[in-house]
Amino acid sequence: MSNTEFNQFKGNVNTERVRYIADPQLRNIVNVSIALARPLLVKGEPGTGKTLLSHAIAEALGKQLIIWNIKSTTEAIDGCYMYDTVQRLNDSRFGCEDRDVDNIKDYITLGPLGEAFVSDEQVVLLIDEVDKADIEFPNDLLQELDVMEFYIKETKEFIKAKHRPIVIITSNNEKELPDAFLRRCVFHWIEFPSKEFMAEICRLHYPNLKQNLLDQCLKNFYLLRTITKLRKMPSTSELLDWIGVLLKSGITVEELKKGIPFLGVLIKKEKDLEIAIEKAKFPS
Repeated sequence: MSNTEFNQFKGNVNTERVRYIADPQLRNIVNVSIALARPLLVKGEPGTGKTLLSHAIAEALGKQLIIWNIKSTTEAIDGCYMYDTVQRLNDSRFGCEDRDVDNIKDYITLGPLGEAFVSDEQVVLLIDEVDKADIEFPNDLLQELDVMEFYIKETKEFIKAKHRPIVIITSNNEKELPDAFLRRCVFHWIEFPSKEFMAEICRLHYPNLKQNLLDQCLKNFYLLRTITKLRKMPSTSELLDWIGVLLKSGITVEELKKGIPFLGVLIKKEKDLEIAIEKAKFPS
């Protein structure tokens, strides 16, 4: 494998649809997972860009992105296919001109995993917030992620991946994931950005932001994050929203030195808001 083939994902994406900067460690681990053809399991506190990473990879590599949003009720079979027995029953009772009731395939709909498998080109598949589902959910995906195929029992056929998708799996660390599942993944923990790296992220989204205003925004933001009693720390996405509000409101650097306006953009819990107002002291 050539160096060019290994370094497919360059880490920086700046398009109309996606703006994203990956630090060297994240960029390298993405390329490792692609080279090994293994899923990349990404963890980190909310707002560190776990979900957006898959969008950036798809945009950078010019591939379709298929998203599987996991819920507490999600089962592994949902990602493969769904068999609409109720619709078939109704069609058999009342008739249907569009579908043949005797053809079960007409009532089979592929899920996100199935769509990724049958795609004529390699896609990026995001399995978002895998830890929301039942603890057995990750283990139920082992066969599909290993062999890249699944069986539709109603039609007695195997669906095998035409091209192994680039699989990105995110977790908010709400549950421990099974060891058997972890063994099949490449893992990366996204550290919260340093002030210097955060400045690069902000400049990507707001290229015309004045340096002194950016410096003061970051100073106020990281001051909030030093308050350890907060139940939900302000994240990167909230900082970007906050800067956008500040620019639209015309807030000056001098005003920012006196306090944190529009605090509700950064702090999202009532108790945290009380703590932030009390703890974030500014010079008069």
